[in-house]
Amino acid sequence: MAVPFGTISLRSRLAPMWVGLDGPLAFIVFILACVGLLVMYSSGFDHGSRFPDHARNMLIAAFVMFVAAQIPPQRLMSLAVPVYVLGVGLLVAVAIFGITKKGARRWLNVGIVIQPSEILKIAVPLMLAWWFQKREGQLRALDFVVAALLLGIPVGLIIKQPDLGTAMLVLAAGLAIIFFAGVSWKLILPPAVVAVVAVVLLVGFEPMLCADGMRWPVLHDYQQQRICTLLDPSRDPLGKGFHIIQGMIGIGSGGVFGVGFMQGTQTHLEFIPERTTDFIFAAFSEEFGLLGNVLLMTAFMALILRGLAIALDAPTLFSRLLAGSIAMIFFTYAFVNMGMVSGILPVVGVPLPFISYGGTAMVTLGFALGILMSIANARRLVQT
Repeated sequence: MAVPFGTISLRSRLAPMWVGLDGPLAFIVFILACVGLLVMYSSGFDHGSRFPDHARNMLIAAFVMFVAAQIPPQRLMSLAVPVYVLGVGLLVAVAIFGITKKGARRWLNVGIVIQPSEILKIAVPLMLAWWFQKREGQLRALDFVVAALLLGIPVGLIIKQPDLGTAMLVLAAGLAIIFFAGVSWKLILPPAVVAVVAVVLLVGFEPMLCADGMRWPVLHDYQQQRICTLLDPSRDPLGKGFHIIQGMIGIGSGGVFGVGFMQGTQTHLEFIPERTTDFIFAAFSEEFGLLGNVLLMTAFMALILRGLAIALDAPTLFSRLLAGSIAMIFFTYAFVNMGMVSGILPVVGVPLPFISYGGTAMVTLGFALGILMSIANARRLVQT
């Protein structure tokens, strides 16, 4: 017998809308989103429409997350190759027909202006997870070489634009999958040793390597300047070192408890550059202090650990690798952003997830969250 519509509870009618959403993950993201809105209201108070635009971007990202959460991992796996080929094809098109702004060719006009490198943040993990799923049980050294090529092609094209920040994020996501797939330490150790030696030599010979007129191979001039500025911001305190110096001042002026909401002088007197985007962490630190930073880092750590927990319980190798890579994407975003604002990493264009202003990055992260929730839901279905 049919049940009258009026007797069905509101909760029962709304329940199907939340299928696929992971409760703990959604709660953590909700907390971070609230922090993001709070900080954006203060740092963007006299910065046009940044606050309402930020709220709108969050709503769009939430919708994208909800839609992605309904896509089963098997369907995501079938999309891996087409999305990867499309992304790499668009990167090639950017290199040939792309729009150049401020010396960088990163955009493509296809009726609307898009930045194809953003697609690769998701396409590369999808492709590599698909590759290792296909090779499950018969992995050889050659399979890791192929994986490295699949990763190296888009990373190389993105570096050529040049866009070091996005290249770093794509590289980190791909390396995470290769690591989780079980690459031998014999392949990891040599490049790690070379990197450590290079850093030591760079620090030791900084005065000579960063002298006027010195040119480094491979790197663009602005990339070389960013590294030299990191090693010695006082080299050009009112120019290239200004961002790092002001970021550190903003963080230090917050003290333990911060100066209070809407009370940040470094922020509201516009000493902190890019205070609503890349350097919003400095604005947050000034107003909420060390205690606020610890709580924010705890929230990000909870997000990363929940992502790794979902990866650990995932029912297939594809799902495990993809979820683990997405968790490490969030780690890379947060670590690189906080590191560059604190003066321990070069300044690159990496936003702080859910806190920094930016529509494209917000939507990309929302889609990544939806994938995590889809994988978590697939595990629950397997258990039941």
